[in-house]
Amino acid sequence: MDTQSNLPKKNFQWKVRYSVLSILWVSWLFSFLDRMVVSVSLPFIGAEFQLDAASQGIILSAFFGGYALFQIPGGILADRFGPRRVMAFAIAWWSVFTSLTGMVFSYPILLVCRFVFGIGEGCFPGASWKTIATYFPSKERATATAIQGSVNTLGPAFASLVAAGIIAAFGWRSVFIGLGIPGIVITLIILLYIKDNPRQHPGMTVAELKELELDTQAASVKTKIQFKQFLQSKILWQMVLIWFLFDITFWGFVSWLPSYLMKIRGFSVIKTGILGSLPFFIGTIGMLAGGYLSDTFKGYRKWLFIPNTLVAAGFLYLTYSVTSADWAVVFQCVSALFMFLAFAAFWGLVIDAIPPEIMGASSGTVNFGGQLAGFVSPVLMGYLIDVNQGSFDMAFMLLIVAAVGSALVALTVENKPMKEQPL
Repeated sequence: MDTQSNLPKKNFQWKVRYSVLSILWVSWLFSFLDRMVVSVSLPFIGAEFQLDAASQGIILSAFFGGYALFQIPGGILADRFGPRRVMAFAIAWWSVFTSLTGMVFSYPILLVCRFVFGIGEGCFPGASWKTIATYFPSKERATATAIQGSVNTLGPAFASLVAAGIIAAFGWRSVFIGLGIPGIVITLIILLYIKDNPRQHPGMTVAELKELELDTQAASVKTKIQFKQFLQSKILWQMVLIWFLFDITFWGFVSWLPSYLMKIRGFSVIKTGILGSLPFFIGTIGMLAGGYLSDTFKGYRKWLFIPNTLVAAGFLYLTYSVTSADWAVVFQCVSALFMFLAFAAFWGLVIDAIPPEIMGASSGTVNFGGQLAGFVSPVLMGYLIDVNQGSFDMAFMLLIVAAVGSALVALTVENKPMKEQPL
């Protein structure tokens, strides 16, 4: 008799948390599309408004000013009132201002529009991470965060492809006007499907709730901590500094890549759209691999972050120093692979460190450091490009130094899970 045939088979079952993650992924995708099409549009906006590189950098930084400013308030609101309403409001808000971006004809009003757009997007991240912490058991959170974080690669990639085609056919304004529409649909889906408390979701099974209850019971053994207490912890501010330095590299790379390919490497807008998307598609592989490895080697995430960040910095140097434009694209792709692997390892460390009840405010605090870098990096790169008569060499050196700095700070983090570290 074949005893194996009598054993119960474990078939894959779709769970509510996978649907929730899918909705979050689409929400993040459109948040990146809405914010990243401006990078592809920047040369055309600059030409229409007669702006130098520094002034174009201010357009990018205006978004990050609002985005950084509302990271912590958005997280606090999600902790207090629940992430569902915060996410829905944020998406509706930024969708309106995305469309309005394509309708302005004044540089100062454009800056105000991008700043207010950033306020809406700034309320979203903390609420989304809180949703993951609420719906996913701790053993799956890094992978779930990496899947959600894959939009950091796919968003710029799709933005590069979509924006390039629409700009070539209809002009840059049409991109922004059209992208505001899907956000209203996503808002309605969030309000109808996601619940703040998974136990109130009609689709939750007993088995899925049991997984979450086991996590809750384990967490109750530990001392409860409030956000005010967590603000005094050394590890939180180490993470803020690491993310600030890393995001100087990330946002500089993402924001100025299309302009670099067009102005320095001489690519057309269509060629920029195609080749400029490649590093981000390849970066998606790094992001997903980083999430899986982060859950697999849970206590040693900093050793995933440090070497991959340093390798990414090395290939950034090769990107701008190589003579061949084709090899520059290859080195950009390799740099993106390691950069996003490090990205996922870092956020696996953060998402597992913070108790779910203060996830919104605490993750918003960490992300505030990164978005502050997003405010500084584009305008500083624009200044360096102007000072060096259009050369990107010093701008790339800024990205490299910041990446190395983030790896050095990561060396100071104790090599054990953050929940076990003293405040």
